[in-house]
Amino acid sequence: MRQKFYPTPDSVLAGAAGGAQFETSVQEDGAEAIAGSSGGDQEDGTMTNFVNIGRAKTKVLEARLDRSANVGGGGDSAAGATNIDPKGYLTSLSQSTTMTSEQVGDIKRARELLESVIRTNPKHGPGWIAAARLEELAGKMGPARGVIGRGCEHCPKNEDVWLEALRLNETDNAKIIVANAVKHNPKSVRLWIEAMKLESDPRAKKKVVRKALDILPQSVMLWKEAVKLEEDAKDAKLLLSRAVELIPLSVELWLALARLETFENAQAVLNKARKAVPTSHEIWLAAARLQEQHGTANKINVMKRAVQALARVDAMPSREDWIKEAEKCESEGAIETCQAIIRETLGWQLEEDDDRKKVWCDDAEGSIARGMYETARAIYAYALRVFYMKKSLWRAAAELEKTHGTKEALCALLEKAVEACPQSEVLWMMLAKEKWQSNDIDGARIVLGRAFKQNPNNEDIWLAAVKLEAENNQNEEARKLLATARHEAGTDRVWIKSVAFERQQGNTDTALQLVNDGLQIYPKADKLWMMKGQIYEAENKLPPAREAYNAGTKACPKSVPLWLLLARLEEKAGIIVRARSVLDRARLAIPKSPELWCESVRIERRAGNIPQAKTLMAKALQDCPHSGLLWAESIWYLELRTHRRPRLVTAIEKVGNDPVLYVTVARNFWAERKLPKAMSWFEKAILVDPDYGDTWAWYWRFLQQHGTEDKRQDVLSKLLVTEPRHGEVWQRIAKDPTRRFKNSEEILMAVAEELGKE
Repeated sequence: MRQKFYPTPDSVLAGAAGGAQFETSVQEDGAEAIAGSSGGDQEDGTMTNFVNIGRAKTKVLEARLDRSANVGGGGDSAAGATNIDPKGYLTSLSQSTTMTSEQVGDIKRARELLESVIRTNPKHGPGWIAAARLEELAGKMGPARGVIGRGCEHCPKNEDVWLEALRLNETDNAKIIVANAVKHNPKSVRLWIEAMKLESDPRAKKKVVRKALDILPQSVMLWKEAVKLEEDAKDAKLLLSRAVELIPLSVELWLALARLETFENAQAVLNKARKAVPTSHEIWLAAARLQEQHGTANKINVMKRAVQALARVDAMPSREDWIKEAEKCESEGAIETCQAIIRETLGWQLEEDDDRKKVWCDDAEGSIARGMYETARAIYAYALRVFYMKKSLWRAAAELEKTHGTKEALCALLEKAVEACPQSEVLWMMLAKEKWQSNDIDGARIVLGRAFKQNPNNEDIWLAAVKLEAENNQNEEARKLLATARHEAGTDRVWIKSVAFERQQGNTDTALQLVNDGLQIYPKADKLWMMKGQIYEAENKLPPAREAYNAGTKACPKSVPLWLLLARLEEKAGIIVRARSVLDRARLAIPKSPELWCESVRIERRAGNIPQAKTLMAKALQDCPHSGLLWAESIWYLELRTHRRPRLVTAIEKVGNDPVLYVTVARNFWAERKLPKAMSWFEKAILVDPDYGDTWAWYWRFLQQHGTEDKRQDVLSKLLVTEPRHGEVWQRIAKDPTRRFKNSEEILMAVAEELGKE
């Protein structure tokens, strides 16, 4: 018989080849419909769908970006990827309505294996339990109950098998089963409790529990269940009285009885408990809290007696355990007991040779991190009694009060601090600042006057007094103070503040005279050279300004801001070639400076010379590969928008935590309208460096458009506490002599407005 063969069409071959392949692309919901309507793959598979490829690439880059930021952190990624819980895998299988052939085969193999186990060793309870759960997993509840029933017959003394049988059966059958279970296992507390739970009538529950107590009078768990069932407090007290007679070593029962008694009776109960269980610190803590509730904690020092008694019987817990108990008391509102615990136990087993100050500071910081501020406050109070003269401890305690306390408490603490450390100008200024912020101007002056007596000729105190007078429009008084300070505490900083003050008042000639006088004394003070050039530049006198900057770079060749001011002056004058030359000389004097490289790139970019800017940026990133400033400048201004995200991934992997780079990531998400991600990255940037003011300003601009009023108020409150002082734009605006800002909030608004012009 002759056979005929016909060629197969290409469409059939293409369909067969595609049917045997697995889909490996990452695709969002509804992407197929979008791709189909945008001219994607055709039915014959001859065209590539670039839309889907682009979507897949975008999702992969988002995942890499979030993973790069969370390196070393546990948990799920910000992109929403979740971890698989291997323990819950079998449980999740039970929820599926259909099974694949592989799952059916696995169950059959497991069934055969478990049948072999229970046939070989029918007294092995876990084997019966596993076999029953396998049938339950397969959705066969009848066989599962049958298997566990046979398990109960073969293992009548195994309470786990009986408990599994109770779980698999309905309530009516479970009651019959539990009756048999307690006959075979009358000493099983868990079975009696399950029997009680199966009853719906409270009387029946009580009957079961009392029957169980007749057999197991030493079971604390059964007594507790019996007490829970009692609705009348008197009956509960009777039960607990009987329970502590039968089980005198149970601390739980003693404490439960004490809670139900009146103050006098509770004292008697706790005294009996203490004699019965002399090693229990929980009883002593209950006694201390009882005294606090009655208002007699200050009269009777229970914790001191507790430490002595527990030490006699070698039952004293560790310092760490006592701190945990103190935090527990704080969380439950027992503040006096918390303080007493710290006061009596914080120095336990610490010798004078140990670094007690560091240990206690670490303890306080740990409590603050857990939100237990009263415990931390008590730790600092104890440490300050031991190290009364330590300025760092006083400052740490003051920071705690400033962040988590009241102004009254902070002022009271600082008053004690300046008495203990009268030579610490930082503590004096903190106290003066708090008085000033509370609108107690006279009080602030008095504080600074006291500080002068203790610290004569201290420049910080002089300048704080000047700032106080200047902020309150007492300009003549401030000018006199500065003149006196230049004479008595003549430092370059005092001269700089004097020049800045006169510039703010608009006295340019006086400021110029002061800066010239100051440079005669401090020729290496780069800020004085900068101010001299800025005075001339503000009056549009470019040649004298250039001369001042040039002289400054010769006197202070390592000052980056001086070189930048000189280069910007040349650019302002329209002499780009000279600006390039200045920056080239600056990079020779100060190698590996990201700021100088960035300014070189910006000059080319502002001049429209993008190819040269890219060339310089490539050299800059080779010289400073870990600079977030350079990466941010490159990605935002020199990359195409579609290329930004992969470059940001690379930048984060190279640089790590950098606020400028994180702000760039946030701005990129903002531009893509991915607002939750943008907010997340702005907040990460603030956490990395809260002192960088530009981050706050960018975040504020974002919140003005997309934030809620509550969120904006929260950011402002945090800003006033943090008081950032650095940032490329922040410093330029904050130090502008033509503007006077009262607080960080006003600076924030001005910086945000300035950033909007970029």
